[in-house]
Amino acid sequence: MATVTFNEASRIYPKSQRKAVDRLNLEIGDGEFVVLVGPSGCGKTTSLRMLAGLEPVNEGEILIGDQNVNSLPPRSRDIAMVFQNYALYPHMNVAQNMGFALKIAKQSKSEIADRVREAAKILDLEEYLERKPGQLSGGQRQRVAMGRAIVRQPHVFLMDEPLSNLDAKLRVSTRSQISELQRRLGVTTLYVTHDQVEAMTMGDRVAVMKDGLLLQVDVPRRLYDSPDNAFVAGFIGSPAMNLLAGTLTDDGVQVGSAVLAISRTLHQAAGTGSVTVGLRPESLEIASDDNGINAVVTLVEQLGAEAFVYAQMAENTNKGLTAAPDLIVRVDPSIAVGIRDKITLRVKRDSALLFDAESGARISA
Repeated sequence: MATVTFNEASRIYPKSQRKAVDRLNLEIGDGEFVVLVGPSGCGKTTSLRMLAGLEPVNEGEILIGDQNVNSLPPRSRDIAMVFQNYALYPHMNVAQNMGFALKIAKQSKSEIADRVREAAKILDLEEYLERKPGQLSGGQRQRVAMGRAIVRQPHVFLMDEPLSNLDAKLRVSTRSQISELQRRLGVTTLYVTHDQVEAMTMGDRVAVMKDGLLLQVDVPRRLYDSPDNAFVAGFIGSPAMNLLAGTLTDDGVQVGSAVLAISRTLHQAAGTGSVTVGLRPESLEIASDDNGINAVVTLVEQLGAEAFVYAQMAENTNKGLTAAPDLIVRVDPSIAVGIRDKITLRVKRDSALLFDAESGARISA
């Protein structure tokens, strides 16, 4: 297998004033599964295409193992790609689709047949080898696309939003299959998605991009608990972190009409003035008194094992209840609250995060 290294790698499209990928520094370990995640246009797919050789590297370098691949054509990079649209040949059956790259490489028929059978067994596709893609479900077609990559036995897998065409239930089952398969094969993998739930559940590490810049790369748990900035905090997590304007006071940080207590060391690090306060939905609870953030319920989502309460801070209800909520709270589904109910929200001890109001950088104690 191989490591992958982006070293100050940049891509600038012709006639563009902004770099699509701006000095990307990222190292993927041998056998590691790394997910690139971010909003549309952030540069994640361009980064993957640069590694594949489908986009040139205008500045910096990309290494596979110890070899600089900037000038290597895609076929010489020993990579295999899986696309979101499957890219299967409709006139070929499953076995022919899976073995096509080996046929082009002039492998023997027996070698092709052996590798196809091995991949089909791994992917539970043995009974479908004679079928055409049009006779398969979306999940089966995606497994065929995976099989086509597996039979090549590459050093690196590249996956570009491979689950985006599947329905929600099939996405959940297929992402677990891909994760298990990658661990079994031990192939270095770069996976691109805009879905942060996919990123958090699949990646050994997750790299968050915005506007061509890599903002943070870390294991999923630390991304969630210790985001480096307000963008990562708001992007990672479902539902998203609540980000509220706050003002530092002698007693803590004021959010709306409420003053939230923060530790002395965090208060000293924050200094004075304005900050952005980050509160996870599970960091809030409905209080039995008026000591907290006063709010009005705008929506309740019952999801069976849990519920989410959407609310506006009381001072913002002049926007009307159809305006975007200020707060999302994860609650026990047995808690009885309804639309237009007035509630008070208490922040759990030491759960608030503070970010610089201008730069967005996290303020650490």
